[in-house]
Amino acid sequence: MATASTSAPEFASAPLLRVNAVTRLYGERTGCRDVSFDLHQGEVLAIAGESGSGKTTLLNCIAGRSRPTAGTVEYNLRHEGLRDIYRLSEARLRLLARTDWGFVHQNPRDGLRIDVSAGANVGERLMAIGDRHYGRIRDTTEDWMHRVELDTSRIDDAPATFSGGMQQRLQIARNLVTHPRLMFMDEPTASLDVSVQARLLDLLRGLASELGLAAIVVTHDLAVARLLAHRLLIMKSGQVVESGLTDQVLDDPQHPYTQLLVSSVLQA
Repeated sequence: MATASTSAPEFASAPLLRVNAVTRLYGERTGCRDVSFDLHQGEVLAIAGESGSGKTTLLNCIAGRSRPTAGTVEYNLRHEGLRDIYRLSEARLRLLARTDWGFVHQNPRDGLRIDVSAGANVGERLMAIGDRHYGRIRDTTEDWMHRVELDTSRIDDAPATFSGGMQQRLQIARNLVTHPRLMFMDEPTASLDVSVQARLLDLLRGLASELGLAAIVVTHDLAVARLLAHRLLIMKSGQVVESGLTDQVLDDPQHPYTQLLVSSVLQA
């Protein structure tokens, strides 16, 4: 897969997301421990590591899907500033997840309603924010299908009839239709063939740049991190062992574990 350098933008405003000392324990087992970082609007952060490193546990804590054992996750609400998401009511957190956030699953079937049409999958998010005009919903849905390179003539087809890559693009359209400010992506290309991965990564990179999206991408693939992310966290055994600008971390890794990950890619 081809890689491309992603230069880091400059930020002066308050962060969109602030993660402070987040820890998730499962009895004696550590999911993640004492993780902190800020994320700004328009910034893409990758979290990388091998299976079992804690990266998906951390993502679920940040995305409001698994309450941390300790620490805080603060999000910059549009009219209230930074608020701890776990102090919001369940209804407000669900609304946030349906509108100002998006979540792209590794398996697109986990993020789609397979029993309804492609158009209904996308339009459902618009209805969640109060749009009830059928014609406008359909027009917006067709526009987003076009933007993610899906044939708009298939708007009434079931997602089950789509290929894996098409289902993933439909899941992306479903998430982006409400113009969220923050996207969570859990191994978004891992289940796809290499040729489909490359095309989808180009699409994601272009949309993130065009829309000024902030995103957190969990991946085991360092090439994905290099292509998409401005900054990179490397996790091992639930802890961040190295962080920094993506190119700096990958071109000059300091921690032995990061060095091992990078060398394994070079030898592949």
